[in-house]
Amino acid sequence: MGIQIGNVVNAVVYAALGIFVFAAAFLVIDKVTPYNLWKEIVQEHNTALAILIGTMSIGICIIIASAVH
Repeated sequence: MGIQIGNVVNAVVYAALGIFVFAAAFLVIDKVTPYNLWKEIVQEHNTALAILIGTMSIGICIIIASAVH
């Protein structure tokens, strides 16, 4: 029972595609908001915004995982 190369290649391709889609969705969210997300979270210590962006990221990841699966 060896790992088939085709399965590994498929997993890598789908993982890369999922990461690309997530990054694109995060950039869209960053551009739509009226302020710089990174500055607000890191420099201003906006915990509420960090929680909101975290939950949005998890939601987007669940959608991408369902679509890829």
